[in-house]
Amino acid sequence: MFTGIVTDIGEVVDIRKSGDTTLRIACSYDPDSIEIGASIACEGVCLTVTALGAEPRPWFEVQASAETLALTTIGQGNGWGIGQRLNLERALKVGDELGGHIVSGHVDGMARVTGLRDEGDSLRISFEAPEALAKFIAPKGSVALNGTSLTVNEVDGTRFGINLIPHTRSVTTWGAVEEGDAVNLEVDTMARYVARLQEAG
Repeated sequence: MFTGIVTDIGEVVDIRKSGDTTLRIACSYDPDSIEIGASIACEGVCLTVTALGAEPRPWFEVQASAETLALTTIGQGNGWGIGQRLNLERALKVGDELGGHIVSGHVDGMARVTGLRDEGDSLRISFEAPEALAKFIAPKGSVALNGTSLTVNEVDGTRFGINLIPHTRSVTTWGAVEEGDAVNLEVDTMARYVARLQEAG
């Protein structure tokens, strides 16, 4: 489990395709503090560490299956290439602060950036969500976009908006967002349960 609070920005430094796709990601994490088999959220996608190293700078490797490639920005949208910067978050440990909201790292689908505008010091971003997921997005609710826990400002059908403060843009990959970008979307688990209860009622 994760919280949607990004703790590092990684960079894809190698991609190998043989069966599943293997990605090597450079980071600032101490390799000695990571175990093989650990989970790390990369742009919101929970991936399992399969190899580690420290030269020429710390890195870890993960594998992405064909299904993961088909459902996320790893293989869809612009796709990930060498030099791709990634929001990273290590899995929660017992006693860790829950600063965002509960995030599983199981991406539900992809949303698309439809608009950007400055709003004071913040950046207002508008998105288009898949119709099947839009019903789980509510004003003032939480959503995970590219692994970042964000608060929804407004919803209009399949469109919704969020605000990014300067700090968030400086410590995540959101500083480089552009209109038309595809982003990994994970809806709030609680919203999913509420919708199911309403259907049952």
